[in-house]
Amino acid sequence: MDSSLESQKLVFEKEGVYLHTHAKHSNQDTTIPGCIRIVERGGEPALEWSPLEEDRGRAPAVFYTKKDGEGGEEETNFDPGYEPDWAVISTVKKAREHPPVREMGTAKVNTSGTLSLCAMPPHPHVPMSGSVMNSVCRVPGQWGPFSLPLSELYSLRRARFSLGRNFLVLTSRGGHPLPPLHFHRGGTMDLLRALQRYIILAPSPVDGRLFLAYPHDSGALSQSFDELQLFDDGSSDLVSRFIQDPYATTLGGFSKVTNFFRGALRPPESSHYGHTPQNAHGPPSADDEPGFELITCGVELGPRPQVTRGTPLDKWEEFLDMEGRVQNPQKVKEMIFRGGVSALLRKEVWKFLLGFYPWSSTALERQDIMRVKTDEYFRMKVQWKSVSEEQEMRNSLLRGYRSLIERDVSRTDRHNKFFSGNENPGLALLHDVLMTYCMYNFDLGYVQGMSDLLSPILFVTQNEVESFWCLTGFMELVHQNFEESQEAMKQQLLQLSILLKAIDPELCDYLDSQDSGSLCFCFRWLLIWFKREFSFEDILTLWEVMWTRLPCANFHLLMACAILESQRGELIGSDHDFNTILKHINELTMKLDLQALLCAAEAIFLQLAACKDLPVKVQEVLGLHVPLSPDTEDPAEDLTEEQPLIGLSQTDTTATKS
Repeated sequence: MDSSLESQKLVFEKEGVYLHTHAKHSNQDTTIPGCIRIVERGGEPALEWSPLEEDRGRAPAVFYTKKDGEGGEEETNFDPGYEPDWAVISTVKKAREHPPVREMGTAKVNTSGTLSLCAMPPHPHVPMSGSVMNSVCRVPGQWGPFSLPLSELYSLRRARFSLGRNFLVLTSRGGHPLPPLHFHRGGTMDLLRALQRYIILAPSPVDGRLFLAYPHDSGALSQSFDELQLFDDGSSDLVSRFIQDPYATTLGGFSKVTNFFRGALRPPESSHYGHTPQNAHGPPSADDEPGFELITCGVELGPRPQVTRGTPLDKWEEFLDMEGRVQNPQKVKEMIFRGGVSALLRKEVWKFLLGFYPWSSTALERQDIMRVKTDEYFRMKVQWKSVSEEQEMRNSLLRGYRSLIERDVSRTDRHNKFFSGNENPGLALLHDVLMTYCMYNFDLGYVQGMSDLLSPILFVTQNEVESFWCLTGFMELVHQNFEESQEAMKQQLLQLSILLKAIDPELCDYLDSQDSGSLCFCFRWLLIWFKREFSFEDILTLWEVMWTRLPCANFHLLMACAILESQRGELIGSDHDFNTILKHINELTMKLDLQALLCAAEAIFLQLAACKDLPVKVQEVLGLHVPLSPDTEDPAEDLTEEQPLIGLSQTDTTATKS
């Protein structure tokens, strides 16, 4: 018995840690009170939760001991500086099959060592042993405890519940999240301090509330932030920057993704690839790529056509009939795709491109639409304007939205005269439109980066109501980019890798060999549609071109391919590794030739569309795939009709298409 006590050491304990059986309620009937502990057994620390016995009656306590030989108070580096619980990005995991389960006594133990506690009686005084217990299963009348060795902790997310209480979400290296732990009496920072003694909790470079867990000797943290050159000023105090300025640190660093984000894109169990100097430049196997399917085109692509750009749309009235109805919307879109819109017409044309006005509407109908939409907008605006300070103190979600919006508005496009200066009315409009969007779409609310999408629209329309409804139209196209699951972003990165593998397998293989095949450095490009990569004036042109949805809905992926191909010689011809590739890509900001890249992106589409044996997966990305059915006569004819832009290419492109 003495030896057993010596081998077990209670390091940390905190009561008042609850499981919520329903996420949006916290009354007594839907919460399970419990205790969280860190326990050492034989030198192996584990994090454990167990429900409290009803008759324990002990006062809550928070304490933890020092490791042998340690002295002084430990510092914590974990407070992200803001609380609202929505994410710009979360970790990306590859889907994995669950290991088979074998029976063992009254509990189920799978081959990875995970113990399901569905049949285990909870007991707060009996420490767990052995396996990772990563699930809490309800049996009649009770919830089971769990135990997680800290060596099996992959990530930790700290957030705040709608009632203002902090909660933590832990994920094991098996990819399974544990139930959220709600700290009704505080104490999350004390727990994080205790954990820091055993593991390194590295803040994600793109989400200040997400921490990736590494052992203290992890090679993943061997390089300093200065060596990675993640930020322009070279500051190594990344954690302090997250606390003081989460917006600039996260959104500003998207295209400079670190080894931490690269680790988040892999399955937890394979945090390092086995590329050796001998095979560094050879094509990787499909197993090396986490969650991204390697596509070999398998056919010879024809010559890539030369494409030229046209002039901006500068005549509008000639496309309107006597009642003000647009007579040929498709031709208008084709002209916009070919050359953009002149500055004088943007205010009117953008309202059609973004769905505020239907293309078939008459001038009188548009007046009615404006009147109805104006009333609707101000009704929503009054909703948040009428919330008193006292009410807002009891609404942490609205309070969080307002806090983020105020921070972001003060940082968005301040170099532009429309938003420069402290008392600029443009800033007030930016703030009010974003707050009203929270009332329009409260489920999504406000996510960092959305101010970047609004500012060009507000600059062009210079009208509060019009800019709001144009923003809602834009968000219809990209709202999935901002959802916390990030499934849409993962899908777009996968589609981008499919396209790049088809058009330039050598470049794709080179990036794979340098551990960059995930293309995670393109994340910011896709998230906010290249807003940070081009000048403000170029973005106006690029967005109106992409809003036409020609020649396909994924033209933004073709733009990304064009940018990567434009850097082909620099990437392959130099001795780059993962970090220098990220640094090089980031330094392209404001140095890209928009018109040349638009030509290249269209040429890529034409080259792929002309290939008769194009793989189905590539066709699906380009919107060219037509599933065969008994009623389908000739898929090729359908594709020609659905892609009239191909026939509109300049004379020197049509000869290459047969």
